Amino acid sequence: MSTAEQRSRAGETDDVSRLVESTYRTESRRVLATLVRLLGDLELAEEALQEAVRVALERWPADGVPSNPRSWLVSTGRFKAIDVLRRRSRVDHWDNERFEAIAGASADDAEMERALEHIPDDQLRLVFICCHPDLSQDAQVALTLREVCDLTTEEIARAYHVRASTVAQRIVRAKALLRRKNAPVELPAAAELPARLDAVLRTVYLVFNEGYMASAGAAITRTDLTGEAIRLGRLLVALLPDPEAYGLLALMLLQDSRREARITAEGDIILLEDQDRSLWNREQIVEGLALVERAVATGTVGGYTVQAAIAAEHAVAAEYSATRWARIVSLYDLLLRIEPTPVVELNRAVAVGMRDSADDGLRLVNEILSRGDLAEFHLLHAAHADLCRRAGRREEARVSYARALELVGQEPERRLLRRRLRELA
Repeated sequence: MSTAEQRSRAGETDDVSRLVESTYRTESRRVLATLVRLLGDLELAEEALQEAVRVALERWPADGVPSNPRSWLVSTGRFKAIDVLRRRSRVDHWDNERFEAIAGASADDAEMERALEHIPDDQLRLVFICCHPDLSQDAQVALTLREVCDLTTEEIARAYHVRASTVAQRIVRAKALLRRKNAPVELPAAAELPARLDAVLRTVYLVFNEGYMASAGAAITRTDLTGEAIRLGRLLVALLPDPEAYGLLALMLLQDSRREARITAEGDIILLEDQDRSLWNREQIVEGLALVERAVATGTVGGYTVQAAIAAEHAVAAEYSATRWARIVSLYDLLLRIEPTPVVELNRAVAVGMRDSADDGLRLVNEILSRGDLAEFHLLHAAHADLCRRAGRREEARVSYARALELVGQEPERRLLRRRLRELA
């Protein structure tokens, strides 16, 4: 083979490898969800998915890329799992009845296509399974974020403000408990859904947050995550029309409506006060406002609905100076009664700083700092710095910006903080 032919063959292999990687990145969670439904075992499905990807890397360069890569991965993963079950049944007589049921079912292309048609339901089913009531809520959410949404343990740890090792331990223990409980891999009965809904909503919310403001990396947003969270939110509203499901979907739509106005062409952050509001997605705003009204009309208002109402205040303001900060502060007062957390307290303090004065907001932020709450949370120090800057306390602002810069993991935010420090200098 000539050098040119070798280079051509190597280039084709690299192209196929990139396609496998791209397919894994975009389709792996859906493939996993379908495999879990077909196999009835989360860990077996994970193993089957990895084996299918390995085989794809071996075969696709030689055999060509299949017309439906996702269906191919599901089918291949399923047969790899059957091989594993066959070995287990020979060694320790592992659940032969279940093995025969899985192995005996048809796995032709038509069946795969039918399975793939229901993938959204499969994914939602898997979310509810991971949010098993026998698990702690932290374990429920960590397991779901890792297995269904493919967030890394580091990303989940940043969302929780804990160590990655803590998240990893939660996930391992959660899997072990589900294995011992032999949790059924099926959507819970309607009567069981409300008991799991809080954890499901919280999971979807954390996925959206990681996509809306990525905790690390070169980009501020991850549209794959925000899009997936909104898709799951729509499925939840259709499956279980709960007021908080309406509220969460409204919140995500209203926040996401500002996506095109939040970053420059170079990827730098544009703060809310400087955004071109003509770029906001009016269709999402209209839908979000309608969902807020629908949630409020039920007479049961929860945390997501209140947050959506706050986002709605920003959405209806024609310009930043027209923002009704008094209304926003009152909504934060309500949210603080529902969710008395330091993060809500911080957001309320910033709103008070806008309604009244920077000194008033600064006094509230200093109370949070004095307690040691959110000490490693870069946004607390950034908010403190912004209020100090507005209050004319330049040296205090410089120190807080520098501390926020030490803690932040996302490059666009780092550039914003550096810019603030240069302005102070």
